[in-house]
Amino acid sequence: MTHPRILIVDDQRDIVRLIHSTLDTLGHKLEIVESPSGEEALLEASRKRVDLLVSDYRLPGMTGVELMEKIRLRHSEAKAILITGMTDKKSRDEMLNAGAFALFDKPIPLADFLDAVERSLSLERTILPPEADDESPHQTTLSDLLANFRQRAEAAAIFLLSDRGRVLARAGELHDSSMEVSLISALMAIYNAGLKVSHFNHEDHPNSTHVFHGGDQDMILVPVNTANALLVSGDKVSDPKHLPVLLNELAELQSEVEKVLRSIGVTPQKEVVTSDSTAEQPVEDEILSGELENLLAQSEKKKLKPDEVETYWKDALGKQGVLQLDPDKLTYEQARQLGLTPQDDKK
Repeated sequence: MTHPRILIVDDQRDIVRLIHSTLDTLGHKLEIVESPSGEEALLEASRKRVDLLVSDYRLPGMTGVELMEKIRLRHSEAKAILITGMTDKKSRDEMLNAGAFALFDKPIPLADFLDAVERSLSLERTILPPEADDESPHQTTLSDLLANFRQRAEAAAIFLLSDRGRVLARAGELHDSSMEVSLISALMAIYNAGLKVSHFNHEDHPNSTHVFHGGDQDMILVPVNTANALLVSGDKVSDPKHLPVLLNELAELQSEVEKVLRSIGVTPQKEVVTSDSTAEQPVEDEILSGELENLLAQSEKKKLKPDEVETYWKDALGKQGVLQLDPDKLTYEQARQLGLTPQDDKK
């Protein structure tokens, strides 16, 4: 039985070692080959097949795109993942349009990278498992709801997410699925922070909406309940001209999705959710009324009666009516005269 063959190409040895060791963490049997240059990679590709090329974009003598195109002349089905330090959108789109399966900026987000490797080689996905193929009636209902909304909204993708960052149902794909794991993780951190604000604001239902406009894609994130959220993505889904209408339709979708979730027994309890996606019980920051009354009662007991106050000051004042001070200590006036106090700024 042949195993998927991956060719790693980079002139930086530390990058090659990192990629190789990262691939070794996958539970799949892989054949991994290393090359320090594009020329040696082409020689390797002429000898044996290449199922996946993982290459730096900038190589001595040629670019990663050129290497990808040359290898595909011999291995037409080969997939390619490019790694680059170029972060501008134009260059990124150019590399993706050239046929790269995925593109990653340095430093490489390893979870996203491994997920892209599994998807490119059609391996069992262990990093971000997809929804089940044998959909239950409820799963089909959710998928249909999302697919219909996506079509009406002319969105590129819509996901139903859990508070743990799992994709429970989806329709469509993100602009660049390379960063799906990290993107969803960041979005769910925002979602969980919104839940905490809703709790502090004593909202009956989480009602935060997060809109991201511009860049590679517009995104809208809205909560369904305290354990699920909807993510809508597309080129112009947050266009100010259409956003109010879209939000109204999204509110209807939220209600429909919540009904389906409740029908299958998903009824999250009210709870405070932390940014690391773990639930915690609300912490009482206020003094209970009974405790407060006890404190006040104790303070009343410590109050001096009028005759006790008068006795206190008579003892504190000497026969001449001035405070009796410790003779071994300086008064402030004495210290000032000796130059031991801070200088007066007004002088």
